[in-house]
Amino acid sequence: MDFGKLDNLTGVDFSMPPITEATQQMLQRFSADKPMAVFVGCPVWANPAWVGSLYPPRAKEKDFLKHYTHQFNTIELNVTHYRIPDLQTVRRWTSAAAAGVEFCPKFLQEMFHHKLLQGDFQQLTLLFCESILAFEQHLGVSFLQLPPYSEPIHLDKLQNFLDFLATHCPIPLAIEFRHPLWFKDDQLEKVAQMLENYHVGTVITDVAGRRDVLHSRLTTPVCVIRFVGNSLHPSDYSRVDAWVERINQWATEGLQAVYFFAHEPDNVLAPDLAIYFIEKLNQALKMQLPLPQLHDELPPVKPSKPNNGQIQLF
Repeated sequence: MDFGKLDNLTGVDFSMPPITEATQQMLQRFSADKPMAVFVGCPVWANPAWVGSLYPPRAKEKDFLKHYTHQFNTIELNVTHYRIPDLQTVRRWTSAAAAGVEFCPKFLQEMFHHKLLQGDFQQLTLLFCESILAFEQHLGVSFLQLPPYSEPIHLDKLQNFLDFLATHCPIPLAIEFRHPLWFKDDQLEKVAQMLENYHVGTVITDVAGRRDVLHSRLTTPVCVIRFVGNSLHPSDYSRVDAWVERINQWATEGLQAVYFFAHEPDNVLAPDLAIYFIEKLNQALKMQLPLPQLHDELPPVKPSKPNNGQIQLF
């Protein structure tokens, strides 16, 4: 992911923002008694570099999805950002997926980069919804990534879309804001109150070059995190540690589910980051989330954080 990418991390403040009172008040309306669901995954499954470690030696590309879904229980489905998959393709994906795995499709780029601002999004939205509803029990949280030029002056158009979606395609949804003005002068809180009314969540993006998009405003008891690492730089691990601490606190306040999507340059090392997140969450929250079972063609990953801040899977 190129959004917010930095080549030099010197001077970057990686600290977490404070928890907002509005988030705490929202979470307290939900029960903290039942177990929190955790979904961890990557933004791709078709990565030949994972053959022999995450995937079995000599695994075939046609079987990558099957192997992926026996290692992670969710996928950030970026292909739907560029095209609407036909029903046959969706059914092929779901038939290959293990039980309990959730696909989290990103809304079609054309729908918002072109159609939404012109008010001509209805037909395309219906076609998109028809496609992703075919995931059935494998459908997780969908997310809408607003274009970088979509700013608070377009809030009425976003509300029109949410009205239409609530009537014609009521699906779990979270929204990712990117324009800097969304994060100034209480604009995020204004839109957050609207999202709460629609039961629509927010996407939190943790990336080095845009620390403003790392906010802490949840609008539903479901937290969606897009974490962008820096080739397993030591800060990747300390940032994950901070997220585990934050999730631990939210879990005591009523958080019901977490979706954590690990990004790394070229995503070769994304599983390393995801594995570390699962390990730390298991330790901190006394959970027993299953870890990916790596193939022994390469040395296995040690369960503890390495001193030099590096995990080598490949």
